[in-house]
Amino acid sequence: MLALLMKPGPFNSITDVPGIQVGHFTDLDNLTGVTVVFPENGAVAGVDVRGSAPGTRETDLLNPVNLVEKVQAIVLSGGSAYGLEAVSGVMHWLEEHNKGYPVGNETTQALVPIVPAAVIFDLLVGSSTVRPSAEYGYLAAQNLKSGPVEQGVVGVGTGARNGGLKGGTGTASLAMPGGVMVGAIVAANAHGRAHDPVSGEIYARFLEQNGEFKLRHTPQSLAAPDYTDIFSNSFVRSNTVIGCVATSARLTKAQAQKIAQMAHDGIARAVFPAHTMFDGDVIFCLATGEVEIEGPAELSRMGAVAADVFARALVHGVLHAYSVGGLVSYRDLYEK
Repeated sequence: MLALLMKPGPFNSITDVPGIQVGHFTDLDNLTGVTVVFPENGAVAGVDVRGSAPGTRETDLLNPVNLVEKVQAIVLSGGSAYGLEAVSGVMHWLEEHNKGYPVGNETTQALVPIVPAAVIFDLLVGSSTVRPSAEYGYLAAQNLKSGPVEQGVVGVGTGARNGGLKGGTGTASLAMPGGVMVGAIVAANAHGRAHDPVSGEIYARFLEQNGEFKLRHTPQSLAAPDYTDIFSNSFVRSNTVIGCVATSARLTKAQAQKIAQMAHDGIARAVFPAHTMFDGDVIFCLATGEVEIEGPAELSRMGAVAADVFARALVHGVLHAYSVGGLVSYRDLYEK
């Protein structure tokens, strides 16, 4: 019954969480890009790294026992480990806008922007020698805005490959009873597929809200999984789902980490197989703190919602992608 009381926010986007902005920089010539998630007033953050080939920055700082409570932005980038350079540009933009962790004393002061980041492997789509730089990160930060978020072949999802098809950037949201909004943004770049290769059915279609996926075919049955085919060499070229969940709830760092952990269930709902040795799956959680929640039961409910929202965002990343870079999109293959 609880699900019947929930519906997506006005933009069905992570920006439905008050105070959250998103900025993309897209390099279509080289098929790579950067996405920045910006909480205007900072946010308590958590992270959970579940994949076996991650590329990250500042994730240790989010451990609940460590010092800094809030972050100023999250960066999601293409370029594999090279793409972590994009964070420097975002930090420069934040410094120019007086956002950061204050350090120093009465006579000498400075701001250090806290910007955790994760990257996807997209080096075999487009150019392998042109990767997101500090300039890309700065330009993505300049493009920050609230409201509708562009999806598909944009930002971090520009060079994404999902289960052998073109992947992309996707977003979704859901409003919970009591006023808590939960949103997610995802780079759909999994080793596994988001669809049944026999029928073409989207695995997470059962989570669809108000016909949001806009699929032409009626729901179809799912075939038994083929454990041999999915690990063939043709699929070893794609890896890593990364993303960010945001909520308007007031959370501690430990609670934010728990939401990030539970949100990983969304990958398993949307992709088969999930969290393989070829994936570097990373999910961040941002809590802006506008709405109080009560107890572990409400936290657990929010984590379950976050998993569903994350799965829907991943599906949007796949469905909004178009064929490019030698990769066929889901819609071109199954929705002709």
